[in-house]
Amino acid sequence: MAPTVTSMEVPKVASIKTLADSASLTFVPSEYTYTRNPNEQGDANDPEHSNPIIDFALLTSGSPDQRAKVIQELRRACEEWGFFQVTNHGVPEALMQSMIDACHRFFDLPEEEKKEFQTRNLLDPIKCGTSFNVDIEKVHLWRDFLKVIAHPEFNSLNKPAGYSEVSLEFSKRTREVATEILKGISESLGLEADYIAKAMNWDRGLQILAANYYPECPQPDKAIGLPPHTDHGLVTLLIQNEMGGLEVKHKDQWVLVNAAPGAFIVNIGDQMQILTNDKYKSIWHRAVVNNKATRISIAVPHGPSLDTPALPIPELLEREGQAPKYIGMTYEKFMELQASPAALTKPCLHHLRVKHN
Repeated sequence: MAPTVTSMEVPKVASIKTLADSASLTFVPSEYTYTRNPNEQGDANDPEHSNPIIDFALLTSGSPDQRAKVIQELRRACEEWGFFQVTNHGVPEALMQSMIDACHRFFDLPEEEKKEFQTRNLLDPIKCGTSFNVDIEKVHLWRDFLKVIAHPEFNSLNKPAGYSEVSLEFSKRTREVATEILKGISESLGLEADYIAKAMNWDRGLQILAANYYPECPQPDKAIGLPPHTDHGLVTLLIQNEMGGLEVKHKDQWVLVNAAPGAFIVNIGDQMQILTNDKYKSIWHRAVVNNKATRISIAVPHGPSLDTPALPIPELLEREGQAPKYIGMTYEKFMELQASPAALTKPCLHHLRVKHN
């Protein structure tokens, strides 16, 4: 008799690394087949769609005039794109590369060694797996993941060797950059620099190191790494290896992000869209795959504390003469919503919209 599967067991879906490493794999299996609109290909070469670049050094240590200019550039980037790149941020490229290498070594571990971190629980400190949510999704994703909560409490892995030390330094330095970006965004809205941080209990805020492993795919046009989605937090900082694959939706077109060497790619999250009452929008983005080499990205979402609800900022509503467009929900409940079947029927933010008679 076959053993009974309990509700706490992780579904038996092989990692995408195991599948991709199979020498006989020459096509995308049906359960991974994802249909894309052929007219929605990303283009990184159109100058009209080049991602804005923010010079972090001028934001933090430039003259008052330089800072004011960068704040205006930040405002335009948030209003027009919701995505931008940050250069001259002071985080050593060697540290960023070491973080990518450490994550690569984790994904290279034997499957048996990774099993102890496989879990269904949304906010377990360390979790790894494949796809997104194999319980509810109709198509599996060409992607394995590792998610580690680094703040308000730092968590880490005891393997592979060196991961813990590198992730501690990387998460600390990345959070410092995110804190300064948050100050700049706050000022770009005409608020005090620490307004959003105080309102969102940033000192207890959530930071996750989310590594994604996208192996080469025999038919990249028939699979997807991550389908179109928005991020749940305030701001997300992302780094990647030399393989691109991040596309953002801008002016109804998918644009391939051509990352500057050593830059952080930053995007606005759902909590920021709520706070600004749609002034700064959480933009749709996706991860496509390729048939040349493995892509590794590390997204670092930063959010409020789990018990903090985001609500439209009263000062902005008053200044703009607007009514609030969203009801409040704690960040933890919002994250649960994003991982639920309800998120498959309509975007999470739509569930929070104020319904007018």
